[in-house]
Amino acid sequence: MSDVTAIQNLVQKRNELKTEISKVIVGQNAVVDQILLSIFSGGHALLVGVPGLAKTLMVNTIAQALGLDFKRIQFTPDLMPSDILGSEILDENRQFKFIKGPVFSNIILADEINRTPPKTQAALLEAMQERAVTIAGHNYKLDLPYFVLATQNPIEQEGTYPLPEAQLDRFMFAIKLEYPTFEEEVQVVKSTTNDSKPTINALFTGEEIIEFQHLIRRIPVADNVIEYAVGLVNKTRPNGAMASDYVKNYLDWGAGPRASQNLILAAKAHAAFSGKYSPDIEDVKAVAEGILRHRIIKNYKADAEGISEEMIIQKLL
Repeated sequence: MSDVTAIQNLVQKRNELKTEISKVIVGQNAVVDQILLSIFSGGHALLVGVPGLAKTLMVNTIAQALGLDFKRIQFTPDLMPSDILGSEILDENRQFKFIKGPVFSNIILADEINRTPPKTQAALLEAMQERAVTIAGHNYKLDLPYFVLATQNPIEQEGTYPLPEAQLDRFMFAIKLEYPTFEEEVQVVKSTTNDSKPTINALFTGEEIIEFQHLIRRIPVADNVIEYAVGLVNKTRPNGAMASDYVKNYLDWGAGPRASQNLILAAKAHAAFSGKYSPDIEDVKAVAEGILRHRIIKNYKADAEGISEEMIIQKLL
């Protein structure tokens, strides 16, 4: 199959996927789009939203529609690295045997990742970055495709361990979940309080998803688009030559080179989903908020004046 035909095939399969997901998930189109962009770009996503917005249901539904294994890890303050990675036990023949933990799956929902201590957060982040884990000196490869979706509750700060900036940078997207509209909430209540259970059909296999990830990486990008993405990231750095007075006024730190890489990868996926064979500057702009939101650090002045990360990003576009 040629790459042109493969992109047309991807557009069709993605539309079918959205239809399948909408059997269970009402609204939240932008959120589902960004999760799919992450998966097909080979990245991970951080989902920020208050409790009860169907984060777990959404990830479970997407995993079923993609035909992938799904596991949920509920992070707690007493969770140890071995609880998520697995551990070696002595079997009946007095031989050491490795029992795999929940991290060995295709899609992992790391629920409330900021509730667990740094040691356990780091164990998951190693798996995210290396696609492998090391236990008792043995290296175990994780099955591909591998995607971590971590959730954070923005209103709870007591007794939590916020992710350091270096670890936040590992996430391709930071996705904000908002409350549903009045009409959407009416539909949610109707569909969840009756006795019917929709059937989700698996539309992909793991191999197909890996093929599409390679296809997206093969998409050519014009130099001016790459320069726009790198320029956009450079503008977020208050000490850089391209920083405006606005950025110097409200930001302490800007985004690193991983942001530029992710902007281009996500723009490629965004273009492919739209049936285009090469991304343009509009595709970079479409994904900029989700990719830069968690990589820029505001100062106290921005907080005092009620300036959000989104407002700063929109100023730079």
